[in-house]
Amino acid sequence: MATIAPERPQVRRSPTAFEALREHLKTHPDDRLVHTHKWDVSRSDIYFEDTWQPIFKEMREAGPLHYIPESPFGPYWAVVQHKAIQHIEALPEIFSSSWEHGGITILERLSDEELAARGAERRELPMFIAMDRPQHTGQRRTVAPKFTPSSITDMEAEIRQRTGELLDTLPRGEVFDWVDKVSIELTTGMLAILFGFPWEDRRLLTFWSDWSGDTELATVRELDEMRWGILQEMLAYFQSLWIERTHQDGGEDLISMMIHSDAMNQMSPQEFMGNLILLIVGGNDTTRNTMSGIIHAFDKFPDQRKLFEENPDLIPNAVQECIRYQTPLAHMRRTCTEDTEVFGQHVKKGDKVVLWYLSANRDEEVFDNADKLDITRENARRHIAFGYGIHRCVGARLAELQLRVLLEEMHKRRMRVHVAGDVERVRANFVHGFRKLEVEITSF
Repeated sequence: MATIAPERPQVRRSPTAFEALREHLKTHPDDRLVHTHKWDVSRSDIYFEDTWQPIFKEMREAGPLHYIPESPFGPYWAVVQHKAIQHIEALPEIFSSSWEHGGITILERLSDEELAARGAERRELPMFIAMDRPQHTGQRRTVAPKFTPSSITDMEAEIRQRTGELLDTLPRGEVFDWVDKVSIELTTGMLAILFGFPWEDRRLLTFWSDWSGDTELATVRELDEMRWGILQEMLAYFQSLWIERTHQDGGEDLISMMIHSDAMNQMSPQEFMGNLILLIVGGNDTTRNTMSGIIHAFDKFPDQRKLFEENPDLIPNAVQECIRYQTPLAHMRRTCTEDTEVFGQHVKKGDKVVLWYLSANRDEEVFDNADKLDITRENARRHIAFGYGIHRCVGARLAELQLRVLLEEMHKRRMRVHVAGDVERVRANFVHGFRKLEVEITSF
């Protein structure tokens, strides 16, 4: 069980990022982002309403990447085909991930002039996914041992026990929210174990993840101070854990691994905060939203649910297909470091290049009948939901294990989950998932 400490810094637990943004836009409707270009896929409503598919299809048919000259996030290249994303990801020196150029999301980096006009200071959050080599290599290597095949195998029994115990508590014959009761509970529990985080406070990890990963929230300047304050509270909480672990030997949690790493034990507070956000969002939002996406997809494609029920040997491939179909992070961003040509398009130094994984995983050139869930799909593993190249998700194997165990434990209990109420998607262009998924359990 995760460490329980007697006292921690005071932290807020509300409002959620969603509540804060909703309330702000209710009183400041003019602050809603305006999108004028027909292919500006940075608009969050198409993901909230689940209407993004035909837009990306039209773009893919027109070419692998397209220049979007204006958006609330500035001009950018939208890379929409599978082969083009792999090509760009394979050239990390030309297409930088570094926070110094703007990082890994579509968000626009404020200029010095804009900061001066607001009387604000620059707040950067370096993290190893938003670094180039060699810094990226050393920091990634620090946490990588936690996610090796042998380490993942060592975690399986505990993950299976926690998953089974949770499924046994779910109500039968009544409607409940799968996101809250299952997806959030399983992923925050996993994160708490990885960090050695106080168990009774594990829901803070979800709270902080949402405040960190909401790209639309980050465009609302009036919420900057609240957002930064909440992230500072997260930092203080983790710093208290860091201080404790400094006096302990042999810890195998992620914080202890950072402490004993030459690449990470001298991090600035901002860098520590950045890497915490990376590990929390990476470990929380991705798995959480795929756990919900599996249930929604099986309900939408009952023939595939029937295949799962009749043949549990399909579960490992079903996991890959569900990750492809859901794609829990819609995009990653790169910044071009020199004038170059990509598939006949001239990309200039400094251009923002946005890799739409969501589109690549529906690319008909790679996946037949790509908008359909098919758990027998032979090349499901070719999805790039975890990225590609040197920045491929370090925790991919752990995510796959959690999803496989969930399906296996559901099958063992002959558990069929029906969508039976409200379905609310996340209104965002970065995290792609579900805020609410009301379901009812029956048996098969």
